[in-house]
Amino acid sequence: MRHLTPYLILIISLLLSGCGYNTLQVTDEQIKSSWSEVLNQYQRRADLVPNLVNTVKGYAAHESEVLTTVTEARARVGSMQATPELINDPEAFARFQASQGQLSSALSRLMLVAENYPQLKADGLFRDLQAQLEGTENRITVARNRYIKAVEAYNIIVRSFPSNLTAMVTGAKVKPNFAVENEKEISTPPKVDFGTAPAN
Repeated sequence: MRHLTPYLILIISLLLSGCGYNTLQVTDEQIKSSWSEVLNQYQRRADLVPNLVNTVKGYAAHESEVLTTVTEARARVGSMQATPELINDPEAFARFQASQGQLSSALSRLMLVAENYPQLKADGLFRDLQAQLEGTENRITVARNRYIKAVEAYNIIVRSFPSNLTAMVTGAKVKPNFAVENEKEISTPPKVDFGTAPAN
């Protein structure tokens, strides 16, 4: 009976490799890696906000509503616990996505306001922070795209036969992803019409 054990192990190994178990593990690790990069870039952006707000405040202190909106949006982002488990919880993921979207929107509005202040635009620190913000937004887009592709690959495996059987046995479930509408929105730079006064 003992001489059958190596053959049994070989058969089980072949069955596991053919049912998508290893692929599930690999794609799950790719998601974790991609998610870490998304978080890194979002944190990089959040770290720029206080200096950006203070610089704008120096030239446009009366734009308190915009400055407050940015500060509050940044605070909401900072208060969220972006744990690894978040990517397995659709509701928590949606809240995370919404808070980041609010910060994106607030920062876009702040940049539009800055266009009305030539001295601010000429300030070396502001120009440096603006360049850093633009670079970070580009990195966020790249990181999000990588994450989106990683999740799509994983979700296909979870839904496809016969790997879906392995997913059921191991408890692997479809993971939430960034909404396509939101992805299009952050990929489109804000349009500025210098001939029209901003609406109140």
